[in-house]
Amino acid sequence: MHTLKRVTKLIISIGFFLVTSIGDTILRSMGRTPPARCVVLHYHSVGLESRPQFARQMDSLIRWATPIAANHRHSLLPGKNYAAVTFDDAFQCVIQNAVPELIQRRIPATLFVVTDLLGATANWTTFNEDRISEERIATAEQLMGLPPDLITVGSHTMSHPWLPSLSQTEAKTELSASREKLRNLLNRDINVFSFPYGALTEQLVTLCREVGYERVFTIRPRLAFASPQEFVVGRIAANPTDWTLEFHLKLLGAYRWLGVSSSSLPRRPQDSDLG
Repeated sequence: MHTLKRVTKLIISIGFFLVTSIGDTILRSMGRTPPARCVVLHYHSVGLESRPQFARQMDSLIRWATPIAANHRHSLLPGKNYAAVTFDDAFQCVIQNAVPELIQRRIPATLFVVTDLLGATANWTTFNEDRISEERIATAEQLMGLPPDLITVGSHTMSHPWLPSLSQTEAKTELSASREKLRNLLNRDINVFSFPYGALTEQLVTLCREVGYERVFTIRPRLAFASPQEFVVGRIAANPTDWTLEFHLKLLGAYRWLGVSSSSLPRRPQDSDLG
């Protein structure tokens, strides 16, 4: 069933890509340049066995797009493809296997950290078949060793809760305390945030502004950075095990049609999800 759904999404994305490519061709024939396209990819884990696949994906990224940081604040040039790389949860396997490949290629990336669980094993679950219960989160020492000119660190709350279920006071603490803890640990500003499970509300977005974040990230598939001041940014899920064509289409924004059909708030994990 999973493979069938994956193939179905791939076929639809191929069609979507062809339609948008025809639209770009028509614009160029009229003497107009298509708008810039930027995709923010979000990963979770990159295991040792997946490192070669991830490396090939990064080679593809620098071939087909201009890599930029997730906190990029400048206008994008029309007609160009851009891509930013992010990792939710800041697992040790990402630092061990993904970060060296990024540094080698000078691709900027952002790691979103669950700050109360540094060095601990993840104690939450994700959706569907993606199980991360055996992954260990980066230690403080590992975070301090990241090159600040290339790797941005952002907050992913203190404890990875389902934020919409918390009171406003509890949610604000998760947002602000995690930012403050990372700022004190790394001695640098923490101005980006990623919602656990992609679960957000308008009230939570307002709280993020109030505690000082300059940009926040969801898991809603859509293009990013239509404006340099964009505050709520959508992302497209990527995995080192993506098929080559699958990843290529994601990189070029052809999977953003999924954002039209998805609900604004993802399903909350149930006990049956636990692995």
